[in-house]
Amino acid sequence: MRGASSLPDRLGALREAVQLAEGRLEAPEIGAARALLAKAGAREALGDATVVALAGATGSGKSTLFNALSGGEVSAPGVRRPTTGVAHATVWGADDATDRLLDWLEVPRRHRHGPEPALDGLVLLDLPDHDSVEPAHRLEVDRLVALVDVLVWVLDPEKYADAALHERYLVPLARHAGVLLVVLNQVDRLDPAAARACLADLRALLDREGLAATPLLAVSARTGAGLGELRADLARRVSARRAATDRLTADVRDVAIALASHCAADQAGAGGPGVDRRDREQLTAALAEAAGVPTVAGAVERAERRSGTAATGWPLIRWTRALRPDPLDRLHLGNEGARTSLPPPGAVARAGVTRAVRTAREVAGEGLPRSWRDELRRTVEVAEDRLADRLDRAVAGTDLGTPRTPLWQRGVGGLQWLLALVALVGALWLLALVVLGLFQLDDLVPLPRVEGLPLPTLLLVGGLLAGALLALVARPLVRARARRRARRAAHRLTAAVEGVAQEELLAPMAEVRAEHGAFCAAVGRAGR
Repeated sequence: MRGASSLPDRLGALREAVQLAEGRLEAPEIGAARALLAKAGAREALGDATVVALAGATGSGKSTLFNALSGGEVSAPGVRRPTTGVAHATVWGADDATDRLLDWLEVPRRHRHGPEPALDGLVLLDLPDHDSVEPAHRLEVDRLVALVDVLVWVLDPEKYADAALHERYLVPLARHAGVLLVVLNQVDRLDPAAARACLADLRALLDREGLAATPLLAVSARTGAGLGELRADLARRVSARRAATDRLTADVRDVAIALASHCAADQAGAGGPGVDRRDREQLTAALAEAAGVPTVAGAVERAERRSGTAATGWPLIRWTRALRPDPLDRLHLGNEGARTSLPPPGAVARAGVTRAVRTAREVAGEGLPRSWRDELRRTVEVAEDRLADRLDRAVAGTDLGTPRTPLWQRGVGGLQWLLALVALVGALWLLALVVLGLFQLDDLVPLPRVEGLPLPTLLLVGGLLAGALLALVARPLVRARARRRARRAAHRLTAAVEGVAQEELLAPMAEVRAEHGAFCAAVGRAGR
């Protein structure tokens, strides 16, 4: 089984990190990682040849060294060099795969070296001068420096400490020490003591720049001094067939370190629970207020009081209730996916939502780097654009319960009808007595009395008073039931609003935090 730190595992982790960051992070490091993955895929398909590039400044003797290693004048040195900024290549043991590799590197000038088993598989490039006055030359150097497997920096005794070379190339490649080689050329121009002093100073400079593991060789391309040692080093790298893997591994580590800048320093803190219960409750309360939950709950209470009063009130005036519209009917509730007729939220409610959403976002973003907090902000802004519509539809589709007339209200209603009938009997009896009195026939009909009061009057007055008293007694019970139903409706509506908050705000914010954790874990695996 492959080790966790093998190149395929590193590339797989880097690919995972890029996929997690896709559409999330707007950072140049993501583009660099994507380019490296493309380079790795292409390089793997082009065989295991070792591409070594000689890079250096004008006058460093780089082309002379290239010719000495190639066994002939392949690249014209000095002022006779072409000005096209195109690299030259010498190939040992060329085959179709090597041609495809050079095509990928876009190196048209090629020289095939004779058989030399120790270097079979070597592709040696002579790059343009990195300090050329031609911008195209410098761009070509930068392009190939990023693609080759091994970089041999050729320095000369006069400009070996050139700040432009060290700051632009050597220092940024400090983590690539294993695929770098520094050659001090033209040592034949120095006496032995000066050569030792120059090498010691260059060695100290490289060590200070983090390149202590980078070999340093002294050579003279003109006299051949040190060339054997340089050839041996190149032969060792070619025979190991690991130069491409080592370069890609160093590149992956470099990119992973750059990507790690988008990871929280405290991974444990950044992977915490995020929005806590109190903040969730505040967010839900603000959204419920903006969604009109209090308005709907109030309408439910009024509708219940309306129906309860009609059920327990005096039957002869119940018809007047039909003239008043049902408070719930005017809101168009109970239709999932439909829109309500609720008024839009006021300024105070909107400000409450904005404040609660911002608080939840800030809590969710605690411990995250700026790039991920920006992504969190963008995610919330997208959700806020559709929040009002989702809340309205959630309120419209909430089942508020089927209103049912309780048994006690039915009993009170039946009793009210009985009392109304008693009052009606008394009224009709009195009316009959009045009619008989007009015809002076009232003596023909007996008039019962109770405690001296005419029975018809008792029936009429008693039925009316009893009905009114019963209605007064039932009214607090009706109101209490209306309040209970309003609370149940508010609870259901708040649950629906909480579901919208979870789906549209809290879940996306939690997803950003989770993806940050997964991204950083993948970056860690790629860079370790």
